[in-house]
Amino acid sequence: MSKELVTLGSFEFLTDVQIIKGRLEAEGIAVVLKDENTVSIEPFASNALGGIKLQVYQSDKDKALEIFNEVRSYAVDDNGDFIKCPNCMATRSEVYYSRKNIFHKLFPFFESKKYRCLNCNFITKPLK
Repeated sequence: MSKELVTLGSFEFLTDVQIIKGRLEAEGIAVVLKDENTVSIEPFASNALGGIKLQVYQSDKDKALEIFNEVRSYAVDDNGDFIKCPNCMATRSEVYYSRKNIFHKLFPFFESKKYRCLNCNFITKPLK
């Protein structure tokens, strides 16, 4: 078994990742949650850390991704409707923060929320 870990996704809250972790472990896939303890103790640190990272071993990546894509939740707007990609019109988007400049790395909560389409990787501009 390869010891290299691959990040499948990151989650703002521990409860969100626990559901997917349980499903992966039920299928026999070992799961590592990076930054789980820090976010559990200090939830406000989640954005600064980039959330709780769901990681699996490289050898399990393909099977884990298939399961992950079945059960993951996608970004929704204030009305509960899925965010639609303006590029390909898919409804499979997730929250995305670029943290490209030093200010947003130090103060990530000031960066506007954007969405990344999981179908075409298009990054939307901040929604208002």
